Amino acid sequence: MSPRTWPGNQDRPALALHCMMGNASYWRPIAAQLQDLVQITAPDMPGHGASPDWDGGPPDFHTTVTRQAAALITRPLDLIGHSIGATVALRIAVAAPEAVRSLTLIEPVLFAASPDPDDTEELQEISEMAQNGAPEDAARRFLTIWGGLDWDMQTTAARKRLARQMAMVVSGNDTLLHDSANILRPDGLESIDAPVMLIMGQDSPNSIPSIAQALASRLQDVGRAVVQDASHMLPITHPTQTAELIRLNLERA
Repeated sequence: MSPRTWPGNQDRPALALHCMMGNASYWRPIAAQLQDLVQITAPDMPGHGASPDWDGGPPDFHTTVTRQAAALITRPLDLIGHSIGATVALRIAVAAPEAVRSLTLIEPVLFAASPDPDDTEELQEISEMAQNGAPEDAARRFLTIWGGLDWDMQTTAARKRLARQMAMVVSGNDTLLHDSANILRPDGLESIDAPVMLIMGQDSPNSIPSIAQALASRLQDVGRAVVQDASHMLPITHPTQTAELIRLNLERA
């Protein structure tokens, strides 16, 4: 992973993990708003931003990201994640709750927490497209739901990069849809004693509220918040509101 660290309170480190097909740079405005409280480090996942391409595994993409993110933790810190980054953050917190001072999960896409046949069918169809010679079509469809960007406005180079990244989407699906990483194991979520904040957008896909409810029902100390007029990419579209909600959770720790 290629990490970026912004100015902040060096006595209180925080680690922020981005979404699939994103990169660490979108945490910059949020880091600036929280610099009085924490110092945020945000790595680019393999195959994203300034990091080298993912080698295709094994292990799978989710496990690769989790191991690399966990290696950046040298003392208890505030852990923040968005989308797949939120599921990685949750996986780390379940495995090592003592390493987490607070946990902020923005739009966690752990579909296995609240299975929905529509989610499963959609992601399987997208995976089949990506694996059967149509990665650009797969990327366009994936991003229509989860990316919040206009495919037609992307350059040719950007479209090719997004199409390459579909291999990582495919690899991560087993963890997100079927919990192959066993994040939801008995007493796992319950072992997290740090304050947790679940943040979602008002206009996010229907599965997000049900996932949040399923996770919240098992967490010891949890708050939930909805950002008005926002959807899945709210750290980018609504950084001020997102930062304010993260701050609330940081102050509870």
